[in-house]
Amino acid sequence: MGLIALIAAILGFIFACIPGALIVGWILLPIAFILGLVSLFLRDKSKWMGITAIILSIVGTIVGVLVFLTVVTTSIDEAFESGDTTVVEPSADAVAENAGPSDDAAEEDDAEGEAGTRMNPYPVGSVIESDDWRLIVDSVTLAATDVVLNANEFNEPPADGSEYILVNYSATYLGDDPDGQLPAFVTLEYVTAEGTTVNSFDNLVVAPEPIDMSGTLYTGGTATGNVAFEVPSASAGEGVLAVSPGMLADKVFVAVQ
Repeated sequence: MGLIALIAAILGFIFACIPGALIVGWILLPIAFILGLVSLFLRDKSKWMGITAIILSIVGTIVGVLVFLTVVTTSIDEAFESGDTTVVEPSADAVAENAGPSDDAAEEDDAEGEAGTRMNPYPVGSVIESDDWRLIVDSVTLAATDVVLNANEFNEPPADGSEYILVNYSATYLGDDPDGQLPAFVTLEYVTAEGTTVNSFDNLVVAPEPIDMSGTLYTGGTATGNVAFEVPSASAGEGVLAVSPGMLADKVFVAVQ
């Protein structure tokens, strides 16, 4: 009995040190512990193997827990590292073509802090990437109520004091999932000057040439189209777009003009 317990404890200890075989170790170690205890109560039998098996099973369990925690920690770190967002801003000429802020305004923005925040958003046309997704806000059209209403006869007018704006953007899948991913993993929201978040699904309107969020994209595939936001008319141009290129990606902000 002691010999069986010792063999089980040795094998369990070895498997407990192997991340891919932890489950085997966790099965063998309790068995070794129980058999080791039983062997201590057998008469006229050597006790040292049972005692060694008990000690090895306890130490092996501790080692197995440490290995498990290391694997989990590494997996979480890798998941969050894949959410790092990088941004490449367009050239000065591209910003000017997109009706960006004046040089004076840009200097004021630089003085307000780190780029990509609400107070200092990136310009339209910036390339926003994570490991899995690339997102580019191609254009923002303010005062687009007539365009939105003409896109579908069932679209309802915005509430008093509000208007529709159109955001045209592209989402490209950069990951390697063989089953592909949906563009819905990329999020784009409008944040008002007062700090309230507006989602495109807050209204039931159909944007002209809407982006297809339900079609699976494979590596290198791109979805491009419009989304409509119902925003306050008085401060429509003062809001920003909150962009996340993936579920775990860092959020950054893009100016609407």
